[in-house]
Amino acid sequence: MWFRRDLRLGDHPGLSHATREDRLTVPVFVIDPNLVRHSGAPRLAFMYRSLRSLDASMGGRLIVRHGDPHTVIAHLAAEVGADEVVVTRDYAPYGRRRDAAVAGSLAEQGVRLVGRDTPYAIAPGGVLKDDGTPYAVFTPFMRAWRRTGWPVPADDAQVRWLGADRWPSDGVPDDPQISCVLPPAGERAAHERWAEFVATALDGYDAQRDTPGVAGTSMMSPYLRWGQVHPRQLLHDLGDSRAHDVYRSELAWREFYAHVMFHKPDSARENLQQKMNVIQLDTDAAALGRFELWALGRTGYPIVDAGMRQLLATGWMHNRVRMIVASFLVKDLHLPWQWGARHFMRHLVDGDLASNQHGWQWSAGTGTDAAPYFRIFNPIAQSERFDGDGSYIRHWVPELAGLTNKAIHAPWKAAHPLPAGAAAPMVDHAVERTESLRRYQTAMGR
Repeated sequence: MWFRRDLRLGDHPGLSHATREDRLTVPVFVIDPNLVRHSGAPRLAFMYRSLRSLDASMGGRLIVRHGDPHTVIAHLAAEVGADEVVVTRDYAPYGRRRDAAVAGSLAEQGVRLVGRDTPYAIAPGGVLKDDGTPYAVFTPFMRAWRRTGWPVPADDAQVRWLGADRWPSDGVPDDPQISCVLPPAGERAAHERWAEFVATALDGYDAQRDTPGVAGTSMMSPYLRWGQVHPRQLLHDLGDSRAHDVYRSELAWREFYAHVMFHKPDSARENLQQKMNVIQLDTDAAALGRFELWALGRTGYPIVDAGMRQLLATGWMHNRVRMIVASFLVKDLHLPWQWGARHFMRHLVDGDLASNQHGWQWSAGTGTDAAPYFRIFNPIAQSERFDGDGSYIRHWVPELAGLTNKAIHAPWKAAHPLPAGAAAPMVDHAVERTESLRRYQTAMGR
């Protein structure tokens, strides 16, 4: 059983297949240098902690090997005398190429690579229009996704492990040095977090999910990213109330973006809407300087700076604030969305390629939204609306903590001079909004 983004033992159809007829099962995880190279330290640290938790749950038998899966898996299969290598299918661009190469290597020695299940409620490519073409807009996709439905969680497999107690394991590496505080890792931690959310915040999710100063979101994204819980397990616990339905739609967004990337793999790096390739972007030395201020949380716009500092301190950022900081980067600073997407993937513990890249393209107006160029978030208005009492800003931008609830959203308008350590606004939003609209309209020939 080759574990990847499915680091759990419960509700695991691949594991159930591997253990059928009471077969012995050898568990392995391959630390792929290619993925390590593209992962930030927070995500790696969380992955390593998750692997230690998985290893403990199977009595210390997880075999960890380092290297290219193309060779590592074939060598291990020969070493242990496997007849099959079972995986949860991977639908990301790199994962599909990797699995094709591994399947070829295994076939040369008479071993099958068997794919079972998916990290999603419905596999990417499994929801199509009546004419067989993929959906390009979220709402009709979500309706079809709900109509299609998904299976209930499966019973846990009864496993007879045979692994690191017989064959050598490289072991899980030490955590990389990080400066942020991560959530607890592992399948048990995932279910404990879900139970806490269901008990305390799920029923108010529709009203509180956009308020970053309260604990109104599930924070399940790191566990979904590594498959320590499956989305069908969460969906199984949802009812028919509005709050539950809104949460269900958020899971559908994750599925939609995976669906889009499956059909358009180049959208991981390039504009989904190629017509937007001509938009004017700033990429010179001055632009790099503005990017660094944004990355450090020193833009002078309190809600933006709070979000960027939360990311650096925790490896996570509130979803509403993710949209605000993304809009600021691409539409106030006129920088490429790819710069922001890379920064997020380096720092997010829940960094998921499909969700991250397409979330950024949504903000940049280059993705799945039909006419998004005029959607430019006003960081002051967003702050006043979603952090009215300033509690989120006060927590992450403490130099502004002494300001009133009214002044804290745009302190340069009320405080003269600014509090010690506070940054002045790096741009004038009204001016940059006009400039952004001009660039988008020019690109679209208007």
